[in-house]
Amino acid sequence: MARVFVYGTLKKGQPNYKHMINTAKGLAKFQGRGHTVEKYPLVIAGKYNIPYMLNIPGTGHHVAGEIYSVDEQMLQFLDEFEGCPDMYQRTLMRIQVVEWEGKGSTGEARAAANGVLECFVYSTATYPPEWVGLPYYDSYDSSGKHGLSYVLRESR
Repeated sequence: MARVFVYGTLKKGQPNYKHMINTAKGLAKFQGRGHTVEKYPLVIAGKYNIPYMLNIPGTGHHVAGEIYSVDEQMLQFLDEFEGCPDMYQRTLMRIQVVEWEGKGSTGEARAAANGVLECFVYSTATYPPEWVGLPYYDSYDSSGKHGLSYVLRESR
């Protein structure tokens, strides 16, 4: 099992959460909530209003999201879904645990209690330079105050 941190449309209540609970794509078990230890720019960009975490550590906000434990099948699905490695790159980042529901080995529980976990995160280092000038968010909600409606893949 691998640990994945999601900050955009794959979170609970967001347009692509359905994939996280579709066991035909693999297993994803919600573990808790957290935010990035380092600051990153989270922008909403492109004609489909997709949330992107730009891989520029030290700039932006501590980005909030959810921590999942996923099996190899789900990790492969997420790589495909996220267009990895072209659109997004899957990298390990340190995530500060804010709320932990996960059950598992004592080592895992101890790590969560200490507050910081290493998780895979889909961020991007390949983006148009003008994205750096877009507004930065600390949290993504497809129906947030930003007024930028996310366009589902099936509607593109």
